[in-house]
Amino acid sequence: MVFKSKKDKFAVMLSNISVNLKESADFFVDYKLKDVSDLKVFAEKMNEFEHKGDSFIHEIIQELNKAFITPIEREDILQLSMSMDDVLDGLEQCSALFEMYSIINADEYMVKMVGHICEAAHEIDVAVNLLTSTKKLQSISEHAIKIKELESKCDALHRQSMKNLFAIETDPIRVIQYKEIYENLEEIADFCEVVANTLETIIMKNS
Repeated sequence: MVFKSKKDKFAVMLSNISVNLKESADFFVDYKLKDVSDLKVFAEKMNEFEHKGDSFIHEIIQELNKAFITPIEREDILQLSMSMDDVLDGLEQCSALFEMYSIINADEYMVKMVGHICEAAHEIDVAVNLLTSTKKLQSISEHAIKIKELESKCDALHRQSMKNLFAIETDPIRVIQYKEIYENLEEIADFCEVVANTLETIIMKNS
């Protein structure tokens, strides 16, 4: 086991980041937008998750700077932390776009992409917990692969959504708004893939 225990300070901090990401993704998926006034609440809550994530990143950077020895390479701890934070930042940005454009009815493409991203966030949390608690790092690989599969599904949905948007939407303002949201969601899925790649790098270095 690369971490001495789940109580290792870096194990705890990585877990805090992954749990916060998972909870923010769950909130994003489950929150019901009934009218425009709900958008402000939605965006503010996502902003709270993002600020909480930033505090965790600040904490882990401080501890990395003070630590003489780390359970895995400090660059890998930082990369894993930052890549998870990028996913959360993307979700927060997406909630801000919904509020800015007063969109309360997400279309099927948005719903499916967000669902895949939420599933990826859960896979990330499982993988991080395995990283800090198992001797068999190879068991993390299946979760990294699943994250990449979900990213591929989001890629396909992104292409379909853009094709559909340009085919049926006649309002140029709406085209701009929806295009930005689709691209934002696809970018979040890409960030999830970066997390998966980082996990695989850690497995390779420490197996």
